[in-house]
Amino acid sequence: MKALILVDLQVDFCTLGALAVAGGDETIEVANKLMDQFDLVVATQDWHPADHKSFAANHYWRYPGQVIELNGLSQMLWTIHCVNDSYGAEFHHDLKVEKITKIFQKGTDKEIDSYSGFFDNGHRKSTGMGDYLKEQGVTELHIMGLATDYCVKFTALDAIDLGFSVKLIVEGCRGVNLEEGDAAKALTTMKEKGVELVEDYTVYF
Repeated sequence: MKALILVDLQVDFCTLGALAVAGGDETIEVANKLMDQFDLVVATQDWHPADHKSFAANHYWRYPGQVIELNGLSQMLWTIHCVNDSYGAEFHHDLKVEKITKIFQKGTDKEIDSYSGFFDNGHRKSTGMGDYLKEQGVTELHIMGLATDYCVKFTALDAIDLGFSVKLIVEGCRGVNLEEGDAAKALTTMKEKGVELVEDYTVYF
């Protein structure tokens, strides 16, 4: 069985959002078209407490883009985004959320960030998404969303490690690109790990 994973298609990652990804809105149409092609659709959702320690504003004299050590892990500091129960944490208003079977929230522990939809960044806790997908009999995952070089990449890499066959829908992803070329490098990393890159999503129709 195959499933579609929509990664963080939320207001704060789209146009005018707190942590907007260039072209982020363009992924919504792709998601809406693809959902009808899958029996199972799951979505991840960044869901941070306001005092999350990945937010630069929660550290004196720190700013977004700096890297610190947080509980033994290297941590990029971000603008405040996707605070739980805020408008910015909601799914994009054009996304057909009624077609989503199950939602997995991540980044809920203020002490550790969670890029992957499966685990936090230290692999200390699971979101439960991997177990759920296996319980449903899923063996093949098709992944898209925001952003290519962070949450999409780590979700795809963890999916490979968990034994799933993984395809990345490239047209359904956009990158942050804090450094020029980050998204392209992420695609290369995923491909080398065994992720199949689907360049033309119309093959699904």
